[in-house]
Amino acid sequence: MPVFVYTGRTRGGQSITGEMDAGNREAVVAKLRSQQIIATAVRPKPRAITIPGLGGGVGEKDIVVFTRQFATMIDAGLPLVQCLEILASQQENKVFKKALTEIRQSVEGGLTFAAALKQHPKVFTSLYANMVEAGEAGGILDTILNRLAQYMEKAMSLKKKVKSAMIYPSTIVSVAMVVVIFLLIFVIPTFKSMFEGFGATLPLPTQIVLEMSRIVRQNFLVGIGAIVGGIVALKWWYGTPGGNWTIDSILLKAPVFGILIRKVTVAKFTRTLGTLISSGVAILDGLEITARTAGNKVVEAAIMKTRASISEGKTIAEPLKESGVFPPMVVQMIAVGEQTGALDDMLGKIADFYDEEVDTAVGNLTSLLEPMLMVFLGVIIGGVVIAMYLPIFKLVSVVGK
Repeated sequence: MPVFVYTGRTRGGQSITGEMDAGNREAVVAKLRSQQIIATAVRPKPRAITIPGLGGGVGEKDIVVFTRQFATMIDAGLPLVQCLEILASQQENKVFKKALTEIRQSVEGGLTFAAALKQHPKVFTSLYANMVEAGEAGGILDTILNRLAQYMEKAMSLKKKVKSAMIYPSTIVSVAMVVVIFLLIFVIPTFKSMFEGFGATLPLPTQIVLEMSRIVRQNFLVGIGAIVGGIVALKWWYGTPGGNWTIDSILLKAPVFGILIRKVTVAKFTRTLGTLISSGVAILDGLEITARTAGNKVVEAAIMKTRASISEGKTIAEPLKESGVFPPMVVQMIAVGEQTGALDDMLGKIADFYDEEVDTAVGNLTSLLEPMLMVFLGVIIGGVVIAMYLPIFKLVSVVGK
């Protein structure tokens, strides 16, 4: 969705600027009008050239620390504007500092804290802004902020577990591929020049490895280009609706990693929705926010279908069961939560259970992958080495006779 930069004035005459995601200029003007802001200038934000790994976003850890500190200061009775001023002044992240300064200025100009946060969707998610809005309306902003920080910490922990499960096998496979390519390009040619003096037919494994070496050396740059092009093409396809849906469907059905992804999805869904409902966010709004943060198009579609069914008077459990994405146990527990009027508590219990399931799944995955990776390394690297020594063994046996 395009990003627009706007300038406007509040009812109190305060001039404010900010950014907003919207389909077009008219949508920005309408959204500002709903926040009692008169737009004076709206233009598309110029695209900045960024170098991956450099430059500045705002990390989840920065948001969590800010939220914890903000909750403590609000609980201590400090005014909202003063809290923002203090926290902005101590920020080392320039992007975050600028955002907090603009939020403070917007609040001083008459906007609510939640409305000011919504002007910075790149920093504060819709989940964050909607929970703050519920906290402001209920007069429990400090409680909501503490709940937000706790939610984000658990979400970060879950993400860290998944990353740890993926890093180990990907590192091993990458190192193995680098070693094999090094052998094929720099080591095997040395053996080839030595074998040419034998004057005898080389064993089939040796011939295969020598041919692989020749192909890799002659087409190394082409191969690198093909790999880079394939990655770019895959990333582009994933950015399309059809490609996004297809890849997400494959990931959910993958033999080994699919189980882990499904458990992570359930934990994230229940944790997010439970946190929103317990904070006073309406169920329909909560489902919409949860769908947008699902991270998987198949799951997002299932949640949005659930939202549409609820608006027609159905329960949450019915459409979730029909989707086939969520396990029967989860659906049954949600149904019980609806019937007892304790849906938020039940969702929290499911999330806690699946957090532990993710821990177990990561441990099982690591235990399963370790022997498989050892066999992989032995077959690939050991196979290349043995293929190179077969002619030498054959020559020794012939000389020995």
